[in-house]
Amino acid sequence: MLLSPLLPNQVTCQEPLSFFFLRTFELLPGILMESFLISKSGLKPLPRFYIRPITGLVPRNYFSKPRFLHTSKCFSDLKVTTPLKVASVEEAEEINERMHGINKLGEQEEETRFDPAAPPPFNLADVRATIPQHCWVKDPWKSMSYVVRDVTLVLSLAAAVVYVNNCLVWPLYWVAQGTMFWALFVLGHDCGHGSFSNNPKLNSLVGHLLHSSILVPYHGWRISHRIHHQNQGHVENDESWHPLTEKIYMSLDNNELTWRFKFPFPLLVFPFYLWGRSPGKTGSHFDPNSELFVPSERKDVITSSLCWTAMAAILVGLGFTMGPMLLLKLYGVPYWIFVIWLDFVTYMHHHGHQDKLPWYRGKEWSYLRGGLTTLDRDYGWMNNIHHDIGTHVIHHLFPQIPHYLLIEATKAAKPVLGKYYREPERSGPLPFHLIGVFIRSLKEDHYVSDTGDVVYYQN
Repeated sequence: MLLSPLLPNQVTCQEPLSFFFLRTFELLPGILMESFLISKSGLKPLPRFYIRPITGLVPRNYFSKPRFLHTSKCFSDLKVTTPLKVASVEEAEEINERMHGINKLGEQEEETRFDPAAPPPFNLADVRATIPQHCWVKDPWKSMSYVVRDVTLVLSLAAAVVYVNNCLVWPLYWVAQGTMFWALFVLGHDCGHGSFSNNPKLNSLVGHLLHSSILVPYHGWRISHRIHHQNQGHVENDESWHPLTEKIYMSLDNNELTWRFKFPFPLLVFPFYLWGRSPGKTGSHFDPNSELFVPSERKDVITSSLCWTAMAAILVGLGFTMGPMLLLKLYGVPYWIFVIWLDFVTYMHHHGHQDKLPWYRGKEWSYLRGGLTTLDRDYGWMNNIHHDIGTHVIHHLFPQIPHYLLIEATKAAKPVLGKYYREPERSGPLPFHLIGVFIRSLKEDHYVSDTGDVVYYQN
């Protein structure tokens, strides 16, 4: 036997509410004894009775229109009535799902409600706390082992192709050697972040040797890349592949638009960026007086520019020694393959997601929110060759983590990052799937509004 519950807005009797509960407890022993005897005797239970609501409005169910019931004068005149309607178990579960949004429709609605521009419900310390302590430990011997591996491969490829000297082998060499130049760059990039080792002198020495060998001014690039990390996601202050404002975009001539947005020219811009930066910004990575640098950094910039000049002189000497054509095939073509890799990978880490990602200004920007707009990318077999640089979100938030621990750190942080972490599309052996994404992004991601603190790419 069940007592129908009284709704709060139905209690209007002048008698105190305690009187009703007293009557209920007086009936309870009899109800329990009757239920016990019925269950033991095997008889069917009598029809359930329900205490009639005293007053108010009672719905047939959650979704039907309510109707008025007869109102008794006092709790002492409680009468028995038949319920209007009792929902089945299935109906009750359906109602519960609709109310709490736990069915598939509710999940879809929740998915559409996610706003990537909203401040995350966690802070940088929360993410950091999830990463195991050993992921912060830098092993210089392990880092040097990657340097030895990559330099050995570079020299072996050059020796092998000269020995074979076959027109069918040269194209394979160009792709392989250009990819290894890119791997050398990534190791020098780790030196610039200090994730190579805890020894600044070792980082500087290895960084200069690796970057100068592929015509990158180590300190000049290191400083501008640091600016990029410190300002990722900021419309005006970001340094690498930052968005153009509509005003700057409209001021560009056809040649500048072609180099910026017409495939394949954006894949060839890195050397020009080193000399002149991006549209809307001035300065050079080789000029110690550039606005990129503060006075205390000028000595470092001069050192790197001299190392770059020394490498350029060596290449000129090799051109006279072995001939310009052999130098072009051994070094020139792989260099441009390396440039393509660098421009492609750095672009894909900040563009091309199927959902538009925000850019910030003013008080809306923060280091965490900017870092969460970066993207991880899967490059298939290339992941190990270029030192897991595709694991980019955690690298952006914590560039001190060595490259060989980024995957583990990312797995640990993903539960906290939630939907702010965007799973990369899985690649085949080679990342051909990203070529279409790159071309589509070049067509769609042109500029952002001149105003507004949260903006998105337009075309």
